[in-house]
Amino acid sequence: MTATIIDGRQVADKMQAEITEQAAAFEEKQGYPPGLGVILVGEDPASQMYVRMKRRACKRAGIHSIAIDLPATATQDEVLQAVKSLNDDPHIHGILVQLPMPDHIDEETVLSAVSLDKDVDGFHPINIGALAMKGRTPTFTPATPTGCMVLIDEVGVDPSGKQAVVLGRSNIVGLPAALMLIKANATVTVCHSRTPDIAAEVR
Repeated sequence: MTATIIDGRQVADKMQAEITEQAAAFEEKQGYPPGLGVILVGEDPASQMYVRMKRRACKRAGIHSIAIDLPATATQDEVLQAVKSLNDDPHIHGILVQLPMPDHIDEETVLSAVSLDKDVDGFHPINIGALAMKGRTPTFTPATPTGCMVLIDEVGVDPSGKQAVVLGRSNIVGLPAALMLIKANATVTVCHSRTPDIAAEVR
């Protein structure tokens, strides 16, 4: 069996054009652009880079974005206050909390504080729970596995009845990807650090 290489850039460009069009229509109707708020705690270089990339993508699409940068020493209450300020801002329609956060911050508490209708990362426990439950539809789903499902659809593959292997079981990618594939009626195997022979599973 040969592998198919998917041109993710082509799909991304198509989606960027669609989002730009939708953002322009929103601004024309509302009188202001859609808004994204990003919360970054600490000075992790990779996290800082991801935030810059997200804000650049927003700018290209005509989406207003703001970043709340907090020091690594920020308290849990300070982070929760930042979340509340974005929840209460009528010009912010989506909130991203950049992960990981410093060890002294309880990520679950912070993610649970994000308003459900602004949880564009899909990490709120209610959204994850809806993803796991048959017959429920989450308000948002995590971006990376959602992107994977879009790519699968773009190449014309119907997961129903197929064998699917997911590498990793993280809350951000692996677990939600497995749940999405299950909802698409695939038979799913999840491989992780304790899987004895990953190569055999992906053949």
